Amino acid sequence: MTELKQLHGLMITTSVINNAIPLSRVVDFCANSKAGDINYAKSVFNQIEVPSLYIWNSMIKGYSNSNNPNEALHMYREMQQKGYSPDHFTFPFVLKASSLIFYPKYGKAIHNRIVKTGFELDVYASTSLLHMYVSCDDMEAGLKVFDLIPKWNVVAWTSLIAGYVNKGWARKAIEVFKDMEFWNVEPNEITLVNTLVACAQIRDKDAGKWVHSRVCQLGYDPFESDLNFNVILATAIIDMYAKCGNLRYARDLFNKMPQRNLVAWNSMIGAYNQYGWAREALDLFFDMLVAGFVPDKGTFLSVTGACAHLGALALGQSIHAYILKTNIGADIFIGTALVDMYAKIGDTISAQEIFDKLEKKDAMAWTSMIIGLAIHGHAEEALNTFKRMQEDATVIPDEITYIGILCACSHVGLVEEVEQAALKEAERLVKKMPMQPNIAIWGALLNGCEIHENVNLADQVRSCMTKLEPQGSGVYVLLSNIYARAGKWQEVNLARELMVHRRIAKPPWA
Repeated sequence: MTELKQLHGLMITTSVINNAIPLSRVVDFCANSKAGDINYAKSVFNQIEVPSLYIWNSMIKGYSNSNNPNEALHMYREMQQKGYSPDHFTFPFVLKASSLIFYPKYGKAIHNRIVKTGFELDVYASTSLLHMYVSCDDMEAGLKVFDLIPKWNVVAWTSLIAGYVNKGWARKAIEVFKDMEFWNVEPNEITLVNTLVACAQIRDKDAGKWVHSRVCQLGYDPFESDLNFNVILATAIIDMYAKCGNLRYARDLFNKMPQRNLVAWNSMIGAYNQYGWAREALDLFFDMLVAGFVPDKGTFLSVTGACAHLGALALGQSIHAYILKTNIGADIFIGTALVDMYAKIGDTISAQEIFDKLEKKDAMAWTSMIIGLAIHGHAEEALNTFKRMQEDATVIPDEITYIGILCACSHVGLVEEVEQAALKEAERLVKKMPMQPNIAIWGALLNGCEIHENVNLADQVRSCMTKLEPQGSGVYVLLSNIYARAGKWQEVNLARELMVHRRIAKPPWA
């Protein structure tokens, strides 16, 4: 920039400053070069009496790629107010700015302008319009634009796939990728990354293997050579295998990476934690620290889960202390993860302290606290916490919350009358639940029936279970045991016949 400023000063002292072409080059370099300066570009622009459309576009493009995309929209408005008509170069930049600030209303206004100026069938304008809609979460409008694109190029297909991935519609994303292959449009590395992400989202290992094979067939295999290594594509492949449970193969690929980013480390650590490989998760976490990477929110969510799984209180406390030194300590998800970790390990006092300090408590935070109290014998506190949760109209208990409450109800270690009252409260909770109770809910209630030998309630649960899809044998064995203890052998046979009728195998230990 120093040399360019000197050149600009020389242009001012000569008549060259009045020449549109070199002036355009100066603005373009300042606005769009990596070594440029958008603020200096704006100061040069302000000195131009009659900027050309090219110069307007350069400024709009520069702002759309900057930290201030709003200014791109401001310049777009100003350009039209001064009598300039946008062209097919203008629209992609302002649409990009609209998508970056998630401003679909403004994007629709630009769409109307595109139609009025006759650029609706322009490939650049239409693909940018598609990208804007899918980025702003309007897949319906995006599909309409996609259908009108005169030529479905790789950019259009990739935008559509990315839109479905961001929406969480992974199967649709994979279907679109297959359609793209059918139309003989060759995917690029960005397309493949998005499709691999879709496979990872729904744990579809078969589709993921197929996409990986296409990566290799197209010559994009990042593990083939260290030259021009695509760390983003490599990370997407590793993440797909890791999320699909193929942890050893994912780790082999991870070990082959000549360079790694934080996402790659988090993918492996997160997958280890998700599949119960807690020691491996923590070992890799320490390797990451040695490699000089700074953990982020995703890292801490995984390692606190691993500490909870191992019951590693001292290590969990060290990680908690590390978190407090960062700027994410107040994050609700981190706070909830810490509550969950301390509660599962058995340090309910620390869990309660963190829980009470949370500025906003979502259903997960309440549920973690309730279950932590319930499983460690603090049933009354768990029930009181649930009552407090019900006082917050913004929080709706989910199925896991009710399982925790039923666990608390079935483990109240008080006198017989109170125990039966707790079981009745559990029964009332199930009936009042806003969602249809699943097999886990009925299982938790049956656990209370077994503890308190309540055969009548077990009968009611059995009639409700017959309406559910056949699942594991555990609840049926539990039901059979309740009847056996009560000497109701006819009902025992009925429970076993129900298992046979529903083709549920009896476990060898039952």
